[in-house]
Amino acid sequence: GRTRPAGPRLDAPRLKSLARRYTGLHDFGDAGFGAGLEMLLDSLEREAQLSSLGRCVAFFNLLNLLAVRLRMVDAAALRTEPPVIRRPLVITGLPRTGTTILHELIGCDPAFRAPLTWEVTRPVPQPEPAGHADARIPLVARLLGLLEKMAPGFQTIHAIGARLPQECVYLLSSHFHSEQFAYMFNVPGYRRWLLEQDMSCAYAWHRNFLAHLQAGWPESRWVLKTPAHLASLDALLGCYPDADVVWTHRRPLDALASFASLTSTLRSGCSDRVDRLAVGKHEEEHFAAVLKRAIPQRDALAAERFIDVSFAAICQDPIAVVGAIYRHFNIEFTDDARLGMEQYLRQRPRDLYGVHRYSAGEFGLDAAGEQARYAAYLERYGRWC
Repeated sequence: GRTRPAGPRLDAPRLKSLARRYTGLHDFGDAGFGAGLEMLLDSLEREAQLSSLGRCVAFFNLLNLLAVRLRMVDAAALRTEPPVIRRPLVITGLPRTGTTILHELIGCDPAFRAPLTWEVTRPVPQPEPAGHADARIPLVARLLGLLEKMAPGFQTIHAIGARLPQECVYLLSSHFHSEQFAYMFNVPGYRRWLLEQDMSCAYAWHRNFLAHLQAGWPESRWVLKTPAHLASLDALLGCYPDADVVWTHRRPLDALASFASLTSTLRSGCSDRVDRLAVGKHEEEHFAAVLKRAIPQRDALAAERFIDVSFAAICQDPIAVVGAIYRHFNIEFTDDARLGMEQYLRQRPRDLYGVHRYSAGEFGLDAAGEQARYAAYLERYGRWC
């Protein structure tokens, strides 16, 4: 077979040992994370076709996540009473369907709080409410700058920034039950395994993460976001039974092509062998598998917990969509919230970092295949696509 590229060995005992030495801590908490770590490492070795740089990126990413986990478990042991997390507003849907802009806009509402990238990347010590000068912010900004150098053009597809809201896959990553790894690496085996897991323990970790970020802050509602919630609506609502859920919709072919472009761009920073046709095929199958889980799970949950919104409406008038969401869930839409959202849109026009150019054909995707594969979804939710 092919010789393994130079770079650190991806080995769970070694990574855990280094994380313990690096932090001076020992307790990783709930052992359930270990199966995800082992499966991910196996998939990285067998399937990801990592370059030497990609192997280093994977190694230090996993080492950092293990260090985060050790520090989070240590911090949790010092908390006397975990804060109550009340009625989070959760945004989900297939990738590239408008979840990010809704998350960022609602995060402008003073009544809501979104987890910020720097907070979830370096959560310990606990972020302070007036943390605008925190030394971790420029550190995380430099790390994000390296990502843009590794995967040129990624910022055009999906804006990143230390002070921008971050999605929940990054909270789940330190439990090693997270779609985030599939964004950067070709790990279909890990991804299939993840879809089969009971995510209850992963969401318990997610809740612990939010409790850590929330302790000592003025009370506000969390606004959370990730397309990955769609595959685990049962576990999500099991953990947060009073959550309100926004499901965004877009024609699957368009969402697929955009997401295939995103993952291809990201993975090109870690592998010299990114096959765009294979990416299209894998994402097409994954989208279908997620929807096959999501639709019956939603049917088993209270209908009033959900609202459906269309990508087209978000693009046309995102603040009007926020208004509709607020009305549906009986949330007050204050003048301060509206002004903050309007200012945000003025500062961040859609093409601030350039135009994202891609086509379905370059990933082997076509309308006929979409119609056949997503017929049940389109029949049910086509009016919002």
